[in-house]
Amino acid sequence: MTKFVGVLTAGGDTPGLNAALRGLGKAAIDGYGMQIIGFYEGFRGLMQNRTIRLDGSNLSGILTRGGTILGTSRDKPNNMPMGGQFLDMTDTMVENYNRHHLDVLVCIGGGGTHKSAAKLMKKGINVVTIPKTIDNDLFGTDHSIGFDTALGIATDAVDRLHSTAHSHHRIIVVEIMGHNTGWLALGAGIAGGADVILIPEIPYEAQSIAEAILDRSRGGKRFSIVAVSEGAMNRKDREEFNQISEDLAQAKKSSEKEKVEARMLAFRQNQATSTIRLAQELEQLTGLESRVTILGYVQRGGTPSAYDRLLATRLGTAAVEMINKEMYGVMVAARGEGIEPVELSSIVGKRNVVPQDHPWIRSARNVGTNLGD
Repeated sequence: MTKFVGVLTAGGDTPGLNAALRGLGKAAIDGYGMQIIGFYEGFRGLMQNRTIRLDGSNLSGILTRGGTILGTSRDKPNNMPMGGQFLDMTDTMVENYNRHHLDVLVCIGGGGTHKSAAKLMKKGINVVTIPKTIDNDLFGTDHSIGFDTALGIATDAVDRLHSTAHSHHRIIVVEIMGHNTGWLALGAGIAGGADVILIPEIPYEAQSIAEAILDRSRGGKRFSIVAVSEGAMNRKDREEFNQISEDLAQAKKSSEKEKVEARMLAFRQNQATSTIRLAQELEQLTGLESRVTILGYVQRGGTPSAYDRLLATRLGTAAVEMINKEMYGVMVAARGEGIEPVELSSIVGKRNVVPQDHPWIRSARNVGTNLGD
């Protein structure tokens, strides 16, 4: 009996999404005779019933393309902006799922996508998820689609900044994506030979960084590269963030919660300029000229690396095998060279952070990299 499979890509775009769609589609159609229906722009497309039938013609030639042919959005099923208000549209999505007689919905995305998929699963929709995020912060899988490409882009940027830092005897502070985990900054910092690496998992002290930079200067090295994860915080800010988070968790009344949420919003807005403020502080502490480079969305773009194409193809084809066996409610996880199904309920709400004793941390310290502590 022919299986009908829906698929969507949600959250931030990453290199390798099209490779995953291609792997999923070609394996499903050619290997098992399944029919594939794509939904445009993530969960919003599922809600609006905007679809495309995926076949050989539109799956051809997309292996090396960045982005996603289906488009994406960060809209959540239970909190979707509609006419100036936020509404729960999960019932409409269930109706559209049933309208197409789907056997399963494949959701390709990061942490938010997996939470949304779990919500739809509770409404009776069969789901299989595929992990993608340049942040590599999805719990339960060794690697996520897009991380390797973004790591290469960030490393190349750090490489290139060395020449201008050396020429002008400057401190170059480069902000690297990563959300609330330090995998990208840590990996790119080590691979690119950054002198200082700051990640969310290790609160930093500006004075410690300045002393490391001055030690380099006294040793005849008149420039320094500081790789900063976008979620990195100094000790004072980390303590404040932890306190606000604790207050938010303990807030009972809605009025109390609103006040704490306002504090959190103000804190996050202030953190948006933390890298610039760090550069200014280092300039004052060292007397050396500093410059800031924020890589931003360039890390999401371009052709996926060979590794990401391989990973995306492996995960996409493995998802089809699980669908054929009717293994639903799982994430297709990369484990070593193998693939394993991981119960969706066991990973939602968890994050893959950099452990303090991770080999990358030890390697950074062993080569003399300052981690801000």
